[in-house]
Amino acid sequence: MKMSDDLATAFNKQISMEISSSIAYLQMAAHFESENLIGMAAWMRSQSEEEREHALRFMDFVLDRGNKVSLGPIDMPVTDFDSVEQVFATALQQERDVTAAIHDLYRLASDQGDLGSYPFLQTFIEEQNEEESMVDTILERVKLAGGESSAILLLDSELGARDG
Repeated sequence: MKMSDDLATAFNKQISMEISSSIAYLQMAAHFESENLIGMAAWMRSQSEEEREHALRFMDFVLDRGNKVSLGPIDMPVTDFDSVEQVFATALQQERDVTAAIHDLYRLASDQGDLGSYPFLQTFIEEQNEEESMVDTILERVKLAGGESSAILLLDSELGARDG
């Protein structure tokens, strides 16, 4: 069953946001690569791919519902970072923004009684809880490292060992 035009527009905005998030993580990966923090770069590349997959899942959902996909503007990512902490703080804020947007989308679907959107969006609500928690934990560990290069290198190695 087709979504209302308002809901389809909101879903399309979410697709664009997920693509923006993917690009932002790719920029963070490039930053870490330039700093020779290869594990963190690999971790950010994995995050970028995950966000791209989210965009595709949203796109498929919109199309499966019989609505049109229309990508909107893609935000330019932050390109300059002063520290590892700043990169992960930026990533955490990005995850929080995505979470807020998905919650807004869920509320709109609820207001419109679009029951078909609930299960789809619920999976993203759960995933965003995990994403925020994971990035917040990494940020807290970076803060604990206090700029100590040996601690940052250890965290870099741990993040590089991430599965998928």
